[in-house]
Amino acid sequence: MRWWDIEPVLALEAELFPEDAWSEGMFWSELAHARGERATRHYVVAEGPSDGRLVGYAGLAAAGGLGDVQTIAVSRDQWGTGLGARLLTDLLKEATAFECEEVLLEVRVDNTRAQKLYERFGFEPIGFRRGYYQPGNVDALVMRLIVQGTGTEI
Repeated sequence: MRWWDIEPVLALEAELFPEDAWSEGMFWSELAHARGERATRHYVVAEGPSDGRLVGYAGLAAAGGLGDVQTIAVSRDQWGTGLGARLLTDLLKEATAFECEEVLLEVRVDNTRAQKLYERFGFEPIGFRRGYYQPGNVDALVMRLIVQGTGTEI
């Protein structure tokens, strides 16, 4: 993801997450940490195969052996195509490059589609964050994937 992707990312963000969409400033802040030898973030976008429009994006933060999936979004017309899995695969490869021992994420408790994706990749539930998604006051399910030392390869 580059600065010129922010506008279409914001449009998709608002469409998919109308109550708790990230702001433009949040994306700028994340991208500020995604370049150079001290980078702690990795963000990627996906374009439609026929028209080049932005149809998905994902981001990872990493520090101290811990990765955190910041966001994954796929346009509704791309659901069921495997794009979410490809984006998650990219993030997990980067987690390995960042030498993460585990990767965490939060997912809305009412987003069973995403939960099933994460479970397929080996993420396991470890807790809840009450009222995490605001202003809707929706709980988050916290999930974890152990990366190193378990025989799990990403």
